[in-house]
Amino acid sequence: MALEIQGVTAGYTKEVPILQGIDLTASDGLVTVIIGPNGAGKSTLLKVIYGYLRASEGEIRHDGVSLRDQQPKDMLRHGIAYLIQGHSVFPKMSVEENLELGAWILRNDRKAVASAFEEVYERYPRLKEKRRMLAGVLSGGEQRMLEIARLTMTGPKTLLLDEPSVGLMPKLVDTVYQEIARLKEQRYTILIVDQNVRKAMQIADYIYVLKLGRNSHEGPREDIQPRIEAIIREWI
Repeated sequence: MALEIQGVTAGYTKEVPILQGIDLTASDGLVTVIIGPNGAGKSTLLKVIYGYLRASEGEIRHDGVSLRDQQPKDMLRHGIAYLIQGHSVFPKMSVEENLELGAWILRNDRKAVASAFEEVYERYPRLKEKRRMLAGVLSGGEQRMLEIARLTMTGPKTLLLDEPSVGLMPKLVDTVYQEIARLKEQRYTILIVDQNVRKAMQIADYIYVLKLGRNSHEGPREDIQPRIEAIIREWI
């Protein structure tokens, strides 16, 4: 198991926890999707996993190693990369400089950095074409591709994706999910939070539904998909 979350309680204040005993497993090489209404704690859970928030109770393990006392700066070394919600490119830096920031833990190993660029540019030839351009002039879809490409610079095992389709036109949403499907084929372990339920479910292997900070439903896609409309009606 790549990522295991057991009994996690957490929030922005101790008095009002947002997550209340969450259990979740993201298995190796599969796409695990978290869905739920606004305020269910989906994005909060990703922040807790990555160390931006501390869990007051419970355990988080990645390949059997506890992440409870780890900081965000440590996560790439643990093989976990995180796509935050919203745009995260540095607009006044070039495409190549943005990618280089994704490889900061390799900064003392020039050969490793060069190899990372070679692999990324092979997968994303359009970014190679525009590597000298400022990231801020790229289209919204290209910026999202840059963000995803940057995640892979250190060859992580697990990707946390928070609302990868947010703010994108439908055509670009399709492009982003095509790329996530490619990452799945490359055997990345992927944990996704997205309000675009139907799109996320198309590539999901296993689905968790959160409601008011607790586990509500879970199961493989073939079990959840026939019930999804009834589940969504529970949110309204």
